[in-house]
Amino acid sequence: MSNSFLIAALYKFAPLDDFEDIRDALKQFCVERDVRGSILLAKEGINGTVCGPEIGVRALLAHLRSDPRLAELECKESWSPRHVFKRMKVRLKQEIVRLAVDGIDPTEIVGTYVKPENWNELIADPDVVVIDTRNDYEFAFGTFERALNPETQAFREFPEWVRKAVELENKPKVAMFCTGGIRCEKASSLMLQQGFDEVYHLEGGILNYLETVPEEKSLWKGECFVFDDRVSVDHQLQPKWGEWVPEEARHIINEDTDYDSEPTDDNAPT
Repeated sequence: MSNSFLIAALYKFAPLDDFEDIRDALKQFCVERDVRGSILLAKEGINGTVCGPEIGVRALLAHLRSDPRLAELECKESWSPRHVFKRMKVRLKQEIVRLAVDGIDPTEIVGTYVKPENWNELIADPDVVVIDTRNDYEFAFGTFERALNPETQAFREFPEWVRKAVELENKPKVAMFCTGGIRCEKASSLMLQQGFDEVYHLEGGILNYLETVPEEKSLWKGECFVFDDRVSVDHQLQPKWGEWVPEEARHIINEDTDYDSEPTDDNAPT
């Protein structure tokens, strides 16, 4: 079976004061093109993962980028032999990824982006503290060598972990990563506001790294959890369809899981 369905993980922090007015037309645009998935809209921007025929997904991306505020929309692509969502949901939120801390704005202050080609050298430095900003069940599928697991169940728990983590007491150099980059943008903004001077994060997230860095040179171990029917992807971004699920993730993975039901702010697609 050919990989005939295009999956796009997209986000952009941008001032969308009219985000409530965008919702209905955006959903209709997707439905008419058999594009399915979850998109979150908020005053601070857009975040989502969608899947559909290539022509439909390309049309959606072009439509979104036609808005000057979203012209530089971040997007990572992968392929599937079948649809990975059952329906299309467009939700209005207070945040496109919920940190629940006032005054955090990645468009104003954000950490240093590190390209995948330079990531290995950074995280191999023993003076760098490597942090996986994802949830513990995502960590269980796979992570980078030397990465700390904050053991969070939701992204909004991350600020409390930062406050208590003994590994961060002397405000060391930190390197952070997440699935597609969005959580790290907020996390890096938070840490800079809290007095950390050297804060780095993986540009485009794990998905960008897996696409860019050859497996034989990779420091990634395991699979990457994704919030759709693929469950996880391997180093070639090929779907695993839940062939293996770690014990820590069994509470959210079962045959009845509906990934395209309303995503919570802390398990937003990227």
